[in-house]
Parts: sequence; structure tokens; C-alpha cells
Amino acid sequence: QVQLVESGGGLVQAGRSLRLSCAASGNIFSINAMGWYRQAPGKQRELVARITSGGSTNYADSVKGRFTISRDNAKNTVYLQMNSLKPEDTAVYYCNADGLYRRGSQYSAFESWGQGTQVTVSS
Repeated sequence: QVQLVESGGGLVQAGRSLRLSCAASGNIFSINAMGWYRQAPGKQRELVARITSGGSTNYADSVKGRFTISRDNAKNTVYLQMNSLKPEDTAVYYCNADGLYRRGSQYSAFESWGQGTQVTVSS
């Protein structure tokens, strides 16, 4: 299967920046879209940003102009640059990816999630 490992979370003051990274590994044939979701305590998981293999992006309205998603296709890695952080950005951030992986001589679809990384923004 395909594993996703996130890094870069932490505690930061409001107005500062953080950069999250997520690397995919396994018998990957191709990755279609990669994205970041977040879940705050007592709330549902929500999409933060998403990027396709062609570079098309979409963002939650709450992060537009502050967050930037990018990817390195050669490294199967997606990044989330978070600027001007606010206390309401506090959440566990999860990486997500979907695509195809090799199973012997065949290919199967996958959708994988990372284990999550905590981002805490203090006021």
C-alpha cells in the first residue's frame, strides 16, 4: 500500500508561519491529487487545500491568501506553507493522497491518510 508521513507541526504564536510536509512512499505508480485536511476539537474534518498532479489548486475560504499548497512530484511530497497563522487555525492537520499503486503485475487504486500533525497557534 501507500504510506504518508507528515512533519512540521508545532506550537507557534499568532501571525507567525509554519511549513508542513508530507511524503508518500510505497509501490506508487502515480499520484493524482494530494491535499491537507484539518480537524479541530469538537469539529468535523475539513479540507484546507488540495493540489492535482497538474498543479491545479483549491483552498478553503478561511485560508485563501494565507496558505499555499505545493508539491514535488519527483519526491511524491506535498507541502503546506502557512503564513499569518491565527488561533482558529489550531487543529490536527492530515495529509491525503490518491492514485495508483503496483500490486505485482497489476495496478490498484489507493487513497491514503497520514497520521496527523498537531498545529497550535497561541494568541
